[in-house]
Amino acid sequence: MNPQLTSIEIQKLQQLLQNDTPAQQALTTLQHHNGNLEASFDALWQEKVGKTDYSKGKKSLLQLTLDEIRAEICGDDGLRGKIKEYTNNPGSASLFNSIIGSLVAVAAVHGIPIDGA
Repeated sequence: MNPQLTSIEIQKLQQLLQNDTPAQQALTTLQHHNGNLEASFDALWQEKVGKTDYSKGKKSLLQLTLDEIRAEICGDDGLRGKIKEYTNNPGSASLFNSIIGSLVAVAAVHGIPIDGA
């Protein structure tokens, strides 16, 4: 299944983020690709870095990145399992903080800036 946003969702985001130039660029790219997140992610990456061949089969860069993030954060448990574990025991804030910290670290290694806040 290919993740996709509807034109209404994109329009709502454009209104919400109207003063954020990079977000507007990303949303324009999403519109150009009919809301297709993978195609938009690859197009934005290619525009920034110029590389589109990732040498791991036919997966998109977005899917490769998500696979790597899942492996780093969750191991064999899966992200949903880790978050479910946290929601069953909200007192385990350290677990949730480590999930966020791992996500930020993995993204940074791959050149994708994510604010941990």
